Order: sequence, then structure tokens, then C-alpha cells
Amino acid sequence: MDAAIMRPDELPVNDRGNGARTVPLVTQKCGSTSMINGITAFEPGAKIEVHLHNCEESVMILEGEAIAEIDGVRHHLKTGDTTWLPANIPHRFINESDSTMRIFWIYADIHATRTMVATGITRSINEEHQKAKKI
Repeated sequence: MDAAIMRPDELPVNDRGNGARTVPLVTQKCGSTSMINGITAFEPGAKIEVHLHNCEESVMILEGEAIAEIDGVRHHLKTGDTTWLPANIPHRFINESDSTMRIFWIYADIHATRTMVATGITRSINEEHQKAKKI
């Protein structure tokens, strides 16, 4: 497999609802066999519902300020702050500011899943990325 360059402004976007949009970067589609990553932008007031993953995840705040709610505890984060989450820890990210917040995330498994705590529904992250559309 050849190396790849991903340019976020040229890639499809997955509208996650509630003011959150994700640009998948390194995925199975580009040839990765061990990890996936991407960027999610949160408009003011946007949040992702509480969920967990079947693998480790790391998130870095690229822009703005965030609330990382990890296992029910709220942590205030600023640009450059980075989280590491083991598998199966309930969490979410919230933008309570009045400006856009962007995160860079990495899952340590190409077969990462997201389980929504409220419903118990589990989906493949790669399946979610297939919904991404060029805007």
C-alpha cells in the first residue's frame, strides 16, 4: 500500500447532527489496517451523546474549548489538551462556548465501534464514515 495525504477541506463530511460534523481522515478506505482518525467540528452548543468504544481512543483539542465528560466527570479542556480513554469508558465532548470547537481523534483499532449508552445501539465507526458526503 502506498502512503497517503489527506486534505480535510477536500474530503467528505459526515453530519453527526446536533451541530457536529466529522471528516474521516485515515480509514480502511485509504488502506489503514490498524487505526483510524479524523476531525470533528462542534458548533457553539453542540455535543455528542454519551457513548463508549470497543478500543482505546485519544482526542486532542485543535481549536476552541471543550468539556470532556468522562465516566460522568466533567473536564474543561483548551486547545492542545489531549485525552486518552481506555476501551468501554462512557464519555462525550461538549462545546459550551460561543465559537467553533474542533477535535482530532484516533481509535486504536480499525474495527472500532461506538455504543450509545442511552440506547445500547452499537455501530461500526467505518459504517458511520460511509455516510460522509462531499459538501
